[in-house]
Amino acid sequence: MISYRIFLLAAGGVVLVSGGVAVWLATHRKSPEERERQRRANLNAIGRLTDGTVLDVNEMEDPQLGRQQLLVYTYDVAGVQYECSQDVTHLRQFVDLRSCRLGLPASIKYDPHNPSNSIVTSETWSGLRK
Repeated sequence: MISYRIFLLAAGGVVLVSGGVAVWLATHRKSPEERERQRRANLNAIGRLTDGTVLDVNEMEDPQLGRQQLLVYTYDVAGVQYECSQDVTHLRQFVDLRSCRLGLPASIKYDPHNPSNSIVTSETWSGLRK
């Protein structure tokens, strides 16, 4: 009888703790904008530099996200050519998109462990050349 009560108390405790953890995780979830800001900060801190070229600046209208501005660029790492785009919508105060044109040289920061993860600008750094 006592072991059954201990089992019920332990099971109840596990349910309460796991419920508390689930509620905490649900309320402390990062927004996509915060995850992207952290990705840029991480690449700015650990990224390696390489030369690249701006290919295009696109403005797109998304019904859910509104107007987005994408910077399309290319760069080479270890003989592999990468063509990427970076959403610079939230970086408008740091990027003059009118000065970005086809063929503009740029510095690219990329993750040495995942070269396709890259940025051309962030809040504290810009690889765009004037």
